[in-house]
Amino acid sequence: MYVLIPAFEPGPRLPALVAALRRADPDLEIVVVDDGSGPVFAPVFDASGDAGARVVTHSANRGKGAALKTGLAHIHTRDPDADVVTADADGQHTPSDVVRIAHALRTDAASARSALVLGVRAFDGTVPLRSRLGNAAARGLFRLATGRRLSDTQTGLRGIPSDRIPWALRIPGEGFEYEQRMLLRLAPDLVATHEVPIDTVYLDRNASSHFRPVRDSLRVLLPVLLFAASSLAAFAVDTVALLVLQALTGWLVPSIIAARVLSATANFVVNRRVVFRARGGPMRGQAVRYGVLALALLASNIAWMSFLTDNGLALLPAKVVTEAVLFILSYGVQRSLVFPRPDAGSPAPPPRSGGVDELSLLRPGSPGSSPVTPTRSSS
Repeated sequence: MYVLIPAFEPGPRLPALVAALRRADPDLEIVVVDDGSGPVFAPVFDASGDAGARVVTHSANRGKGAALKTGLAHIHTRDPDADVVTADADGQHTPSDVVRIAHALRTDAASARSALVLGVRAFDGTVPLRSRLGNAAARGLFRLATGRRLSDTQTGLRGIPSDRIPWALRIPGEGFEYEQRMLLRLAPDLVATHEVPIDTVYLDRNASSHFRPVRDSLRVLLPVLLFAASSLAAFAVDTVALLVLQALTGWLVPSIIAARVLSATANFVVNRRVVFRARGGPMRGQAVRYGVLALALLASNIAWMSFLTDNGLALLPAKVVTEAVLFILSYGVQRSLVFPRPDAGSPAPPPRSGGVDELSLLRPGSPGSSPVTPTRSSS
């Protein structure tokens, strides 16, 4: 079992955290990734190595996601069967909580269960207002994006079973968005989660954190916001067309169909070009899949609106309720099936020219090994 700690310009608590983890569970091996902190912070990493950690160094700052993937590749190359607990370097994860996540991974392994273990905070007690509001907003945005409720979408304390490390290495992202994208891939990749309560700890009002919950969450969830804007525009077109056609003809079902054909055509063009940026994919296949989805949504739309209006709800409120119910379903299906990303669920791509192959960092003579070098080891 390994504990992986990515660190950029860490404070003096890092060596004490390493030592405390070694005392709390001597079976844990600690890997610290120095994400290009520079020579000023070398004493902190030297002390962490002296406390029992293996330190791996980026020659330049590359982001938390890159540091996590470097550490995961390092561990998986050395010990492919090892589970990994990821923890932050700022002291907000107590040694007892880290051990608790490690224990959950061992329990899952004993029962042949493979799940991403999340250390979730209750955000009670003395929590900075910025962090409380930011995390609440991030949870809401995540639920909007996926339809899935998680207690803490910003936790860096996670347990990754060994069989999920290759999956984690395939997820794109170099900065804080990497951890968000990992959670966004849970449902499409059928990865289970296991939540474990942990303490809510904020030191010096979270002054050492480089994470900005709302800004970083908005950046990774930008497709959701664009999809919402696209859907709102289609909703406006659909609603106006429905009201006009129904007023002119008095026929509900034909008016629904005609309005939906008009709005769906415009929505397909916008989603393909702007929201999911799938212009490079085969348009015919995308159009067929979108058409099948549109027919399914249309059937659902007719069923819901007929039911609601037959039970006394006015046409416009019935329209609003129906569209709200179908919004999340439509986003998930379009993202995963209609306009799938080329990297979704695909094997790990070969290294880019001039880049680093994360899985070859420890291979002697690897041409991409120079930017990432082990600097100190406890072994």
